[in-house]
Order: sequence, then C-alpha cells, then structure tokens
Amino acid sequence: MTDDLHYRVLKHLETHPEATQRDLAKALGISLGSTNFCVRAVIDQGWVKVQNFRRSDNKLAYAYLLTPQGIEAKTRITARFLQRKRAEYEALKAEIEQLAEEVGSNPNG
Repeated sequence: MTDDLHYRVLKHLETHPEATQRDLAKALGISLGSTNFCVRAVIDQGWVKVQNFRRSDNKLAYAYLLTPQGIEAKTRITARFLQRKRAEYEALKAEIEQLAEEVGSNPNG
C-alpha cells in the first residue's frame, strides 16, 4: 500500500469511523476488494482497531478507530504526503512559468 493510500484510508476512517468498507471504497475510488485489503493492512499494523456496535435496525456493524500508533503513523504519513505535494507544486509552478515565458516570447502566441 502506498503512502498516499495509507493517508487517505487513515484520514477517512478518522473522520468517519462508522463507515462501511463499501462507503470507504466509494470515497477512495477503489474496489471493495482493494478496500478490504487496505483495512486489513492497517488493522494488522496496529493502526486501527475494530469495535462492534448495533445499528438502529439491529444489524451488527463496525467502527474503525485509530489507535495511538495509528495517530502517530498518520502524522508521519501526512508529513511525507505534504512534503511530496509541495515538491509537486513547486515543479508544476516552475513548468507553468516556463510555459508562460515561451508563450510570451512567441510572436504568434
């Protein structure tokens, strides 16, 4: 699982602990099978624990709760994610500036 996917899974589960795996799959734009794999991975790493609860229609459901290790992992992953996004931004900004110069120097542009 990539840092980006770890980040997105942990962020969604932190803000929506009662989300179903189907909800999570839809939010992340990945298949239900991939979602199940991701959820199992963060549980196996000790970053998320699962609690059972009953929904109002008396069906058993789950709540995905970040553990202290999960919160620490999310913080580390978020810092790396932010660093990567800033680098992407700077590269894109430089590319835009270069393209703008090319268009500005082109008499037909």
